[in-house]
Amino acid sequence: MTGVRSDLEGSNGHPGAAAQVSAEAGTTGAVGQRSGLADAPHDKHGGRTWGLRRRWWVAAAWTVAPVALFFCYLRVSQTEPGDSYGAVFTLQAWDMLHGNLLLHGWWLSDVSFYTTELPEYMLVDLVRGLNPDVVHVAAAITFTLLLLLAVLLAAGHTRGKEAAVRMLIAAGIMFSPQLGNGIFVLLLAPDHLGTCVPVLLAWLILDRAHPRWYVPVAVGALLAWALIADPVVLLTGVLPLVTVCGVRIYQRAVQERLPLLSQRYEASLIAAGLIAVGTASGVLAIIRAFGGFHVNPVSPFLASISALPHHLLLMLEGLSLLFGADFFHQKLGLTTGLLLLHLVGLALAGWAVCVAVRRFTRNLDLVSQVLVAAILINLAAFVLWAKVGDVTATREMAAVLPFGAVLAARLLAGRLAAARLLPVLSVVLCGYLVSLGLVAAHHPRSPDNQQLTDWLIARHFHYGIGTSWLGSVVTVSSGERVELRPVTIKNHVLAHSQWESQASWFDPRKHDANFVVLLGHPPSPPMSTVTAAFGPPAHTYNVGPYTVLTWNENLLTRLH
Repeated sequence: MTGVRSDLEGSNGHPGAAAQVSAEAGTTGAVGQRSGLADAPHDKHGGRTWGLRRRWWVAAAWTVAPVALFFCYLRVSQTEPGDSYGAVFTLQAWDMLHGNLLLHGWWLSDVSFYTTELPEYMLVDLVRGLNPDVVHVAAAITFTLLLLLAVLLAAGHTRGKEAAVRMLIAAGIMFSPQLGNGIFVLLLAPDHLGTCVPVLLAWLILDRAHPRWYVPVAVGALLAWALIADPVVLLTGVLPLVTVCGVRIYQRAVQERLPLLSQRYEASLIAAGLIAVGTASGVLAIIRAFGGFHVNPVSPFLASISALPHHLLLMLEGLSLLFGADFFHQKLGLTTGLLLLHLVGLALAGWAVCVAVRRFTRNLDLVSQVLVAAILINLAAFVLWAKVGDVTATREMAAVLPFGAVLAARLLAGRLAAARLLPVLSVVLCGYLVSLGLVAAHHPRSPDNQQLTDWLIARHFHYGIGTSWLGSVVTVSSGERVELRPVTIKNHVLAHSQWESQASWFDPRKHDANFVVLLGHPPSPPMSTVTAAFGPPAHTYNVGPYTVLTWNENLLTRLH
């Protein structure tokens, strides 16, 4: 593939695009001058001084802005309490820091995050130690990186004021997550949004680099890296890339009767995507063969026809939540008004998708084609998947937020400027800043089950078992002074959990568990199931919504 070029550099190899790109460039320039997007010409003597000052200002902005965003998002993340889902990744990273790099003995969920968030958690664990704030710090780093990559990709090949407008559109759509479920989905525990970071980096390389042999190699490597961590990358990265390149090859080879050799670049990108899938599968198999972590399989079931209307409604509510506009069930007031203002960002993303679909086979660049394909594929998969329960399942389609923001910026900046709507968008952007400030002004919240953690520490309880929603967060919040391990019910019998847990936790030769924590009323796990497994307890304590049962023996010897 050495020396491969597209027919027109900058048009991503689209046939006959030279005239279209030239025409669009002329139109963009004209629009930029009419709307103020084009840079003002420099005078003869002051141009060099102004250019130097501008470079210093740009460098300062790119240095200060990420730091400011990180601390802002850290504060925003802390408005939601950490839970066991995030805490278990802190424990995994802690185990890796102490030598268990392959996570021997770990049963993970259907997503490992092994090559994405877990290395990040290791670095934060190294600096912060084992504590519940690790989840918030890592989430703030991830979202900041995601926002910066989205802004860079939104700018594309533009410069000056037009690039600035594109960047502000993308950043504005993304940077103000909604309090509550919005933060839970976007700025808490590791989830599919984090795996968008290497995917966006792959699209950035695809957008900025000339079509050379190393571009498919780099894109394939990044997709494989992300796929090891998260199989959803099949929907957000591999399948869109393969589909778009296949369409481009068909269009050029069949419809326009161009020689197949002129499609080498697109063919190499298809090969890169397919090789990435095989590479990721091979790496996971090797890790498993060497005794490393085990990933539970993804649910293969599709939704029933009767469930589709419910899934469609959840998709609409989920899109509102992702874009910070979920005003459903909210009281009237300033907060609701700001949520309604976020409908502008959602509308821009929806408009951009419609524009991209209409222009898909004509003069749309490769990256924009991939972005719109990823959005549509991800939304379709969300509606058709059986495991869509409530609005928090929105995390399965979280990639729609950064992809939609980038697409809106790339396709609509010129249109909005020509329509003289930039002042209106400036007002909307100010509203988003106010919204972000109000969210960040909320007080940080303690981790889930902090009352239980404090009670167990005060009474010197050291090792016990409980439900998965209690165990890891209590362990991390206490700094492992109390270790509470997750159990589940299999065939009406209490058994150790094989979901986000470690086999050695349940080894009676290593640990002595002498208490069980039940949650809620009626309690979970049921009292009858617990006493059937361990007999009547020696003591019973009621601690708010928790029931603590103790025995004078090692309960792990009786656990299945």
